[in-house]
Amino acid sequence: MSTTTHLMTAEELIKLPSGRYRYELVKGELLTMSPAGVEHGVVIVNLTTALALHVKNNNLGIVCGAETGFTLERNPDTVLAPDISFIRMERAGIIAKGFHEGPPDLAVEVVSPKESRRKVETKTAQWLQFGARAVWLVNPQTRTVEIWSASREKRVLKEMDVLTGDEIVPSFAVAVSEIFVQN
Repeated sequence: MSTTTHLMTAEELIKLPSGRYRYELVKGELLTMSPAGVEHGVVIVNLTTALALHVKNNNLGIVCGAETGFTLERNPDTVLAPDISFIRMERAGIIAKGFHEGPPDLAVEVVSPKESRRKVETKTAQWLQFGARAVWLVNPQTRTVEIWSASREKRVLKEMDVLTGDEIVPSFAVAVSEIFVQN
């Protein structure tokens, strides 16, 4: 006796009711994620605010929040949702009602205390494999930001450093210490 597994599509994923969980899709398989904690949310808002204001004031593109899905592959579908994303103006196009087709230029992942290093690095590799130009891994526990580029170069910034957008988000800069919850 064999069993058949139904692989979900991006179109089916977007129709799921919102509620207690966030979802992503990897090669048609539904992944369920618990809501994040308050510190996680504050870090996302702190960085999103600085990035979004800079992008809007300089007409550089669009910044999307944590619930924004990106369709990265089809048949079977993969849809991932970073905590923060940036798409350059020349790639933004018309704002879609559904998921954005293709990767953002920049994906930002805020590391949860429950996430394993392996899981975080796997997701980072996926973003880069599918065409993101950079991934920022923001870690509230170590108060660091790892910058991974498409060339697989990696830099680690600490609280006394300044996070810049390099060529992806021109002239963006924020003190790493300003991203984290002040105790």
